[in-house]
Amino acid sequence: MSIDRTNWPAAGAGLHPVAGNPLKSRQDMYRALGELLAPLQPYYSKGYARLSIGSTGTGYSANVAEMEGFSRVLWGLVPAIAGGGHEELWERCLDGIRAGTDPEHEEYWGEVTDYDQRLVEMAVFGLALALVPDRIWHPLNEREQANLYQWLNQINRHPCYDCNWLFFNVLVNIGFRKAGLPYDEEQVERNLNRIDEFYLSGGWYSDGIGGHCDYYGPFAIHYYGLVYARLMANEDPKRAERYLERAAAFASDFVYWHAPDGAAIPYGRSLTYRFAQSAFWSAAAFAGMDGFKPGELKGLVLRNLRWWFRQPIFDRGGILTIGYAYPNQIMSENYNSPGSSYWSLKTFLVLALAENDPFWTAEEEELPALERISVQEPAHLVVCREPETGHVTAFNTGHLFSNEHTHTSAKYEKFAYSTAFAFSVPRAEWGLSQGAFDSMLALSEGDQLFRVKRKCEEAWIQDQVLYARWKPWANVEVRTWLVAGLPWHIRIHRIHTERPLEAAEGGFALGLGERGVGVTEGGGAVVEGRRAAASTVWGASSVHGLLGFDAAELIYPHANTNLLHPRTVIPTLRARLDPGTHWLVSAVYGKPRDLGSTSDQACPGPRSHGVHSEVIAGNDPAAKQQRFSLVAGADQGAGQAAAEKLGVRIGQGNIIITSLSGIPITIAMD
Repeated sequence: MSIDRTNWPAAGAGLHPVAGNPLKSRQDMYRALGELLAPLQPYYSKGYARLSIGSTGTGYSANVAEMEGFSRVLWGLVPAIAGGGHEELWERCLDGIRAGTDPEHEEYWGEVTDYDQRLVEMAVFGLALALVPDRIWHPLNEREQANLYQWLNQINRHPCYDCNWLFFNVLVNIGFRKAGLPYDEEQVERNLNRIDEFYLSGGWYSDGIGGHCDYYGPFAIHYYGLVYARLMANEDPKRAERYLERAAAFASDFVYWHAPDGAAIPYGRSLTYRFAQSAFWSAAAFAGMDGFKPGELKGLVLRNLRWWFRQPIFDRGGILTIGYAYPNQIMSENYNSPGSSYWSLKTFLVLALAENDPFWTAEEEELPALERISVQEPAHLVVCREPETGHVTAFNTGHLFSNEHTHTSAKYEKFAYSTAFAFSVPRAEWGLSQGAFDSMLALSEGDQLFRVKRKCEEAWIQDQVLYARWKPWANVEVRTWLVAGLPWHIRIHRIHTERPLEAAEGGFALGLGERGVGVTEGGGAVVEGRRAAASTVWGASSVHGLLGFDAAELIYPHANTNLLHPRTVIPTLRARLDPGTHWLVSAVYGKPRDLGSTSDQACPGPRSHGVHSEVIAGNDPAAKQQRFSLVAGADQGAGQAAAEKLGVRIGQGNIIITSLSGIPITIAMD
């Protein structure tokens, strides 16, 4: 479950005409692509080789960023051309290819260097050469063909990063091969063998050796593997079959990341690629992957697109912005240019499928039957689902490694990532409001400069119990146990410190309405002793200190730190820790307001009569109304009751957790 902002008061400024597209049929999908691309047309350069849609900077030059903008549109347009549509847009792109690959043209895309961003952007040209050689190669004259080949062939002379980037070379060379051009077979084989070394188990890849298991698995490595399986089924049948088998195994886990309303778990980097979240399912349909019915694949793709198109993710000119559920530069990466977000168009791969393909002829189906908990050890995650609300949360041990990407701790090391509450990134370095430490334990030396987990020394998962050992300083060790569940979960920390510390344990970040937690917004707040709770139109969030905490408070982070909501409140527990060993135990509650799954109805204004009053919630005023209350997450004894229900018993000298398989985990409190 997550947020549908369609028709919500004061939220419509960023909505796009595509929000009204029902997205039921192949024709609807074609129309949606046209609706997304139409606002871009005035921003092509004179020679059509560059697309300039913004002025923000990135780690590479503006000229490269404009070339990137041109190429990323092709991820949607090439499948559309393969399927027989959007001919008029393609002619403009052909002119751009002629200009961009001509060394004598003022818009020439240039000579590339090692690890160049333009190597990334070449991949879609390989897809075009393989899928529609009659549309990209044959219309060019002999000189233009030579220019295109020579420009793309630079990828065989320059290394790519040792991660999903290795597939870019593969795709270009597949395109060469399919178009009857010279290609580097040895390089392709080396890259594919190296990618095999990224494979873990159960269908999971890491993004490079020691890399994370994030969306670069589904929308990059698996996506390209499935494209390879379809295009190279005759030439390389064994590898094609292996890719299909691995994708099917992965799909049985990845489906748990999706909520019934079409939202998916926000986790990891590159989240500005937004509806690329469902690109894997498009590639699965394209390649004929087994394990899911065509109607289920169709539902996964179309619901995700509908969810995204209801969010205010476009500017007033209809152009995709950088951000997540609203425009947001704070959460972006150093490699996010104004055109980067159009990598989202990879999901439109299903347009290459014929009208009589089972994907299009099948009736859309809901998610298959899923368990409440899915243990995904290769990804270091336990994914929990709450059928009553559709809420999905991934609980996370963290990782034994890190990297230098932006906000790595926030994107990979928080305790929980939620479809309803998302996660937050720091705005600056001073204090809890700037740090926005939801779903984290933040520690400081009393100077308002907080440290959080960046990587683990050790981690494991046993059923619903996750463990991590981490060291924010050389002489501070934290051991953390998470007991996953919804709407409650339990956090246990053993902190051994040789320096005085202040600790802050953040709950879920809850979105604020126009009047915050005020009663006229259907919300309320409780801060009493070692518990803090808040309720707004979006749901309820609370934290209860069960052991070791001194106080609780509501933290109001700086604006635009959360991925779903520009303004939030984070219930937070506080503790002062002298040198020595300390134990902190908390119960954390998060329950979204139930807005239903796929309804297109507007959200009515809530009713409220105070902190402990019930808030009416529903999509249709004429429908049976459901009741939503802050009470379940605010009552004084609720946290202790939740701990007992989740199998956690705090005794004299130990804490015992009973796992789902009945295995007791005894933690000695030294």
